[in-house]
Amino acid sequence: MPVVRPSDAVVHEIHGARFVSYATPLSGSEELCAWRGEIPAGTKAPVHTVNREEIFHLLTGELLITLDGRTERITAGDTVIINPGTAFGVENPTRQTATSWVTTSIGLRAELADGSVITPPWAN
Repeated sequence: MPVVRPSDAVVHEIHGARFVSYATPLSGSEELCAWRGEIPAGTKAPVHTVNREEIFHLLTGELLITLDGRTERITAGDTVIINPGTAFGVENPTRQTATSWVTTSIGLRAELADGSVITPPWAN
């Protein structure tokens, strides 16, 4: 049984946010990836379209989440289901860092509005 300790997690940073990766094929997962996201105050991530379903659970703070052009304010304890093909954006308009827990299947890719594609290492 693989156990991933906090000291074993791998940290990635992109677009002003931190992704602390716990479950990937490198850590022993065969189907799923999971990470803690840290979204600092004032961060606005670019809208991107995902190719895999993501389950985004907000642990602390508040965020503005945009799905296909519709924006919702979410607070700690809320869960957002992001279906494949959905344009997804995240903004933290508050003065404190928000933290999330995200799970998806291995092979997640995100296409940005300019057509560039990101294959995040924390989800592959």
